[in-house]
Amino acid sequence: MNKKIHFKIIITLLSFFVLFPSTHSFAQEDNRFEISKNLDVYNAIIKELEMFYVDSVDVEKNVRTGIDAMLKGLDPYTEYIPEQQMDDFKFLTTGEYGGIGAYIRKRDEGVVITEPFEGMPAELAGLKAGDLILAIDDINVEKENDSRVSELLKGVPNTKLVLKIQRPGETKPRTFELVRKQILVDQVTWYGVRGDGAGYIHLKGFTDKSTQEVKNAFLDLKNNHQIKSIILDLRSNGGGLLESAVQIVNMFVPKGTEVVSTKGKLSQWDRTYRTSSEPIDTIMPLAVLINGESASAAEIVAGALQDMDRAVIIGQRSFGKGLVQVPRELPYNNTLKVTISKYYIPSGRCIQQIDYSHRSADGKATAIPDSLTTVFYTQNGRPVRDGGGIRPDFEVEKKDMPTLLYYIMFDNITFDFATGWAQKHKTIPAVEEFEISDEDFEAFKAYAKEKNFTYDKQSEKMLANLEEVAAFEGYLQSDSTIFNELRTKLQPDLDRDFERFKEEIKGILSAEIIKRYYYQKGELIYTLKEDAALEKAIEVLSDPEIIRQTLSNPESAEEKTVKITPVSGRKRTNIG
Repeated sequence: MNKKIHFKIIITLLSFFVLFPSTHSFAQEDNRFEISKNLDVYNAIIKELEMFYVDSVDVEKNVRTGIDAMLKGLDPYTEYIPEQQMDDFKFLTTGEYGGIGAYIRKRDEGVVITEPFEGMPAELAGLKAGDLILAIDDINVEKENDSRVSELLKGVPNTKLVLKIQRPGETKPRTFELVRKQILVDQVTWYGVRGDGAGYIHLKGFTDKSTQEVKNAFLDLKNNHQIKSIILDLRSNGGGLLESAVQIVNMFVPKGTEVVSTKGKLSQWDRTYRTSSEPIDTIMPLAVLINGESASAAEIVAGALQDMDRAVIIGQRSFGKGLVQVPRELPYNNTLKVTISKYYIPSGRCIQQIDYSHRSADGKATAIPDSLTTVFYTQNGRPVRDGGGIRPDFEVEKKDMPTLLYYIMFDNITFDFATGWAQKHKTIPAVEEFEISDEDFEAFKAYAKEKNFTYDKQSEKMLANLEEVAAFEGYLQSDSTIFNELRTKLQPDLDRDFERFKEEIKGILSAEIIKRYYYQKGELIYTLKEDAALEKAIEVLSDPEIIRQTLSNPESAEEKTVKITPVSGRKRTNIG
């Protein structure tokens, strides 16, 4: 090309960029203008309402409503945290707080202690599950919610407080004087040996202390119990610190291995996390247990170890949270926890299941269908998919909870019966030996009837809806016999259904009673007695050939499925 012509083209292009700046710059300026304009409008509305609205305006409440509504349109993990809730937020990352050490829950009659922590002030002072909190120091809390009661129970370690409680079955309230202390909630609920030399570690969260707890448990199992394999149970683990997940993966893979990377709007915040220490063991067979409540950091651990073909994953598909949040400081000691990026595990996949950027006509975010997910490959060439969480190598089907069991737990029938039962029994046998008797089961059934326990069946409700539609369309004019027969079969029958689900009811009742004597550790040990996912893990880890085939190229792998797991139920709790 002629040099003069080439020079003219360059000059023309430079002139264009000078006279017409990039569309990106225009977009940034427009966006800043929109932000400034809308903030001015918002401030003006608040001032106008405060000055002229016919009734008094609670400015703080209205602003909070506006903030929550704005963030609701994003994702459920981006949230505003006012100063008074920062202790709860810090607890999620440290597992520590100043208080008496107990879980509490709001009920119709007030706020009740549901579980004192072993060795903490509440338990040492003699407080029991089922105690109704009436007053804290001189403050009556009978009509307060659990958040307010939790706030009053917490405080600076070594400060005193006086609790007034009403114990079930007693006529007069009791008074307890306690001294708050720094409460540290262990993240490793329990560890031990299962089956023929399989080490087991249950981790319930990822705080800044989780790594050391898992490391201590693993070293004890490896050095003092001569285990042959290890099972890391991350079921119902909602996650926590990303760095903690990387450090736990580090125990089982070589130094310098990429575990996870994050990518967001600001490229300068993108990071790649690699293992930074020498591992403890890169050879011992490893299984990770997950379920639908395993999320975030738990999915990073399971997914990274799966992508590296270092562990066999067993259970149900995980939750599918592939987003990363960081706290951002706001004025007046408030905080915004904001989603800044997505994370990608070693195969390159992001396991985020819900697409919050595209919503249906009614405003609901929808899950990414499996048909639109993409195939990635593990280190050994096994196919894995993005979107929809971590899919296990061995799927253990979860048994749905019958309606009856859900309602006896939701209505506190099992909790209240266990409270009364524990008041009559000072001790019980070891966890492995305990089971409620048939006499206790009959007493529980009588207790439920005495409390006028009722429950609804979804099938009965759906039948009523179907019958209404059939009547509207004229199908019942000639014959309604089939609906009458179905209604009879679906009618709740307490005696019949208690017998039908006798073993399941005895199981959840036994677990609730055991927790009164052996706390969460005892409850976990009891539920592991009949745990299909754990049994499958022990079976797989005991057979080197199954492990080899599972983690090798799929051309030589076999189909792997197993069904049935025990049920479990959860309720919202708070801490104090």
